[in-house]
Amino acid sequence: MARILIVDDEPSILTFVDKAMKLAGHKTLTASSGRAALDVCESKGLPDLLLTDYKMPGMDGDALAAQLRQREPDLKVLYLTGYADQLFNERGAILWRDEAFLEKPCTVSGLLEAVTMILSGSYGEFQDRV
Repeated sequence: MARILIVDDEPSILTFVDKAMKLAGHKTLTASSGRAALDVCESKGLPDLLLTDYKMPGMDGDALAAQLRQREPDLKVLYLTGYADQLFNERGAILWRDEAFLEKPCTVSGLLEAVTMILSGSYGEFQDRV
């Protein structure tokens, strides 16, 4: 199973996603901010998947992904966000290779499906259905 770094400034979302990923058999690391996520990666190494909130105080998930991709250009990123419109407005409707998003709130099954698809490389099919 994958090693997933979960980053969200909302404790309830962080706990929800962490539990769902652990129940699915994934190994998880958690952080409540972009800065804390960088610290986790420094001490524990890079994950297979960054599952991050898009909008957070101090450092957006987008900026966090960009910093981590300086060390691992092929890092897979799943944005879990209530700000999908803002994500596309700021980025000009572009997701980079190995990126996808899932709208908050989401179900456990939707979350697991998105994670499975991005890890397998078939996230484009998932984006077409969202």
